[in-house]
Amino acid sequence: MEDRLRDGRGRSLIPAHGDRKNFIKAETAILPVPHAPEIRLHLADEAMALWEKTEEELGAMGLPPPFWAFAWAGGQALARYILDNPDIVAGKRVFDFAAGSGLVGIAAAKAGASNVAASEIDDYAIAAIELNAELNGVQLETAATDITAGKLPEAEVMFCGDVFYEKSMADRITAFLDRLTGRGVPVYIGDPGRSYLPKERLERLATYEIQVIRSLEDSEIKKTSVFKFLS
Repeated sequence: MEDRLRDGRGRSLIPAHGDRKNFIKAETAILPVPHAPEIRLHLADEAMALWEKTEEELGAMGLPPPFWAFAWAGGQALARYILDNPDIVAGKRVFDFAAGSGLVGIAAAKAGASNVAASEIDDYAIAAIELNAELNGVQLETAATDITAGKLPEAEVMFCGDVFYEKSMADRITAFLDRLTGRGVPVYIGDPGRSYLPKERLERLATYEIQVIRSLEDSEIKKTSVFKFLS
């Protein structure tokens, strides 16, 4: 994304990290997560307005949606499952893939993980993750990169929330998860039934009724499950 956000002289249009954090603070409210109220996040209540403001802030069009500003159904389900089953992360190195707001990683840290890393390809998401971790009194390492290719992360548990909504992305992620499970890393997925969820590769562990923002979904409540990815 950064290559597209440069002016005519090749200078980056992306605000400095501190400026991104100030923007997030100004355009969101601190709210409890509906299905995991133990955790508070910097959240927006309307997607399109924030999306437009982000594009105005950068002076660029065609940016990805502000996924970092919402508690998505899959992430809420994973957070609830982790908080209710802390033994799956306690004392372990955890990775929150495509972390968005950092909700899942924050839940893992609260549940006793020894180390939590979170990856995102959106610079605003990285800023939001750091803000949200600080808000909840935990530490998360952040990686602003696509980790699906190259060296596997040093993790003992992997979490993926709401990542199977595009076919090309789903295929790439499935191949990445195969590499992880081949190394013996358990992978947990939170998903409300996205189009490209690899259902034949999943073991259902729990199902929740998750409150979401209707303008982002097709209803205000999404039946959302936590799965274990099968090798």
